[in-house]
Amino acid sequence: MSSEKEAALAAVPNDSPTIFDKIIKKEIPSTVVYEDEKVLAFRDINPQAPTHILIIPKVKDGLTGLSKAEERHVKILGHLLYVAKVIAKQEGLEDGYRVVINDGPSGCQSVYHIHVHLLGGRQMNWPPG
Repeated sequence: MSSEKEAALAAVPNDSPTIFDKIIKKEIPSTVVYEDEKVLAFRDINPQAPTHILIIPKVKDGLTGLSKAEERHVKILGHLLYVAKVIAKQEGLEDGYRVVINDGPSGCQSVYHIHVHLLGGRQMNWPPG
């Protein structure tokens, strides 16, 4: 079993502060590539592609995963995807990229604070996973 799967299976969904909350508060260092009043984007410390960036909302608001989305989250979900496009351009991913949101243990989600993975810089394969 890969460490990614093990981490996802061991993660417990709750509203406690996550590693991402600590990154937002600058308690844990990260390589920030984009920040605005709503989101923070930083390089993944275990990249799965030459470009692997995580995009997270600064306020969790109960949005621990996509399956927890409610109508009040529509704007932030759209903003996360728009920012993925902005960062992809900034990173020079003209040939394409992949956007991934893992949800739940079977989706390999290991941090319960919704986040978008932006992957690029290599040829992606299909099917994923």
